[in-house]
Amino acid sequence: MNIILFGPPGVGKGTQAKLIADKYNLKHISTGDILRAEIQKNTELGNKIKSILEAGKLVSDDIMIEIIRKTISSDESKNGIILDGFPRTVPQAIALNKLFQELNGKINFVIYLEVDEEQIIKRLENRFSCENCGKIVNTLIDKVVDMICPSCGGRLIKRDDDQPATILNRMKVYRDSTEPVKNYYQQQNLLFFVDGSGSVNEVFEQIDKILGT
Repeated sequence: MNIILFGPPGVGKGTQAKLIADKYNLKHISTGDILRAEIQKNTELGNKIKSILEAGKLVSDDIMIEIIRKTISSDESKNGIILDGFPRTVPQAIALNKLFQELNGKINFVIYLEVDEEQIIKRLENRFSCENCGKIVNTLIDKVVDMICPSCGGRLIKRDDDQPATILNRMKVYRDSTEPVKNYYQQQNLLFFVDGSGSVNEVFEQIDKILGT
C-alpha cells in the first residue's frame, strides 16, 4: 500500500504519517526530514537546500525525485510507503507517477488534511523542534517546560521555515504551487478528504476508516 499524505504546512501530516506507518508497517518518507538530514551533513547539496528552505521556497523537482527514488527502491520500503510532504507541485506528481510505473508500483490513497488557514498559521507560530532528537512539539498542545524537549531533554528551537515571515511565504507558495495537486489527484479518483482540525486521535480514526475500506 502506497499513500500520500497531503495538505498545507502545519496540518499535522508528520504526526499522522507516523501513526499510519506504525499500524500498517509502511516506510514513512518525510521529505522534510530527509532534506534536514542532508543539511546537517553540511554537504554542498545540503547548503544549497538550506538557502532554499530559509527563503521559504521549494527544492527543485530533480533533487526531490532523486531522493524519493533512492528511498522507494530500498528494502525498507518493500511493504509500501507513506509520503509526507511530497509531491508539492503538479510536475512533481506527474514525475512521481512515472517513478512508480518504472518500479511496477502505484499510489493507492491520497489523504488530504483540511485545516482553516488561520488555525494553520497559529499552529506554525507555536511549533518548535528539538535540536537533539528532532522531535516536533507544539506549545499549544504539548506540555513543554522551559523549552525543553519532553522526549530527550534537548533544547527546543524555532525552525528556520517556521519563522513568522517565512510562514506567510510558505502559505503563498502552497496556494500557488501545491493547491493544484489536489485537483490532479481528485481527477484520478485517488483523493480522500479528512478534517484535520480535531485531536490527533480523531484525525487518525478518520484516516484509518479510509485505509480500511
